[in-house]
Amino acid sequence: MIGVTHRVVFGTLEAVQHVLAARGWKMNTSFVERLNLDIRQRVAAVGRRVNTLGQSEDSVQHHLVLFHVYYNFVLPHTSLRQPLLALEATNRRGSARVWQPWTPAMAAGLTDHVWTLREVLLFRVPPWPQPVGV
Repeated sequence: MIGVTHRVVFGTLEAVQHVLAARGWKMNTSFVERLNLDIRQRVAAVGRRVNTLGQSEDSVQHHLVLFHVYYNFVLPHTSLRQPLLALEATNRRGSARVWQPWTPAMAAGLTDHVWTLREVLLFRVPPWPQPVGV
């Protein structure tokens, strides 16, 4: 590799660097590339050239929304896991549990538990404000 050029789409490079520096972080594209790989692997309409799943932009958008919810609420991320205060027994199926699974939604304070896919699919979203006098 010869060099890296950073390009900011929203905001300014200085603003991004200021926010990252406050946490002791620096800009790294590996996280974005990892997310792109996850999307390609889990959303067939994006990862492959298929005719049946991605016939319309709306269909692809629905697939991406479902992936987004799954990735943030259902899928625990190893890098976010939290140590347990006390070890938990595993019913004689191995060593005691040391870590509590953690999702990005839990880290952001949006929920207090790892959701099941059933919970996601049965969650009733409240109606959003509708435009008046259209």
